[in-house]
Amino acid sequence: MTIRVITLEREYGSGGGEIAAEVASRLGWKLWDQLLTEEIARRLDCDCRSVEEHEERKDPAYYRLLKAFMRGSFEGSMNAPRLKMVDTDCVRNVVQRILPGIADAGNCVIVGRGSAYYLGTRTDTFHVFIYAPFRDRVRRLRATGKSEKEAIELAETVDRDRAAFIKQYFNVDWPERRRFHLMVNSSLGEKLSAEMILDAVTRYAKQRN
Repeated sequence: MTIRVITLEREYGSGGGEIAAEVASRLGWKLWDQLLTEEIARRLDCDCRSVEEHEERKDPAYYRLLKAFMRGSFEGSMNAPRLKMVDTDCVRNVVQRILPGIADAGNCVIVGRGSAYYLGTRTDTFHVFIYAPFRDRVRRLRATGKSEKEAIELAETVDRDRAAFIKQYFNVDWPERRRFHLMVNSSLGEKLSAEMILDAVTRYAKQRN
């Protein structure tokens, strides 16, 4: 069996994006991370920032109430198309439509966006989860220019948003460890983490042949 797709889910601040880029580079595969955001934005005819605000997080309660009102009123139904309301539902619908095609094309590494859950039944896909101790995640975030307060807040809240997103749309508790073939502690370093993933993919493929 040949592995043609690697999905990489990650804790925020664990360096998962960098590790995914390293894996894709070593394999010569396409990296669907920022590129995926850009494709979603293109299909929704909006800017990338609007998409990023709704990826891997569910909309707040007040927004869902507003959306319900918009859908249920004549004025709302008339104005909604002009408002171009980009929300989690429409971002998720686009992702759900385009991920199978990306996976069918193969030779790619897909970062987050629920890809491990959308593509969970494919036999040519290897699922990885990247995690790190909280202090390491805060340190990584501080290295990007965040203050300690900002880094701690992000490390605490972004994963909570991701867990809520996965619970709402897939009804499982994030990250649902049994879904992943490999879980890697990124405190080992990005290059060693990438090497472990590549080695595991190779061994797994051979074992399945």
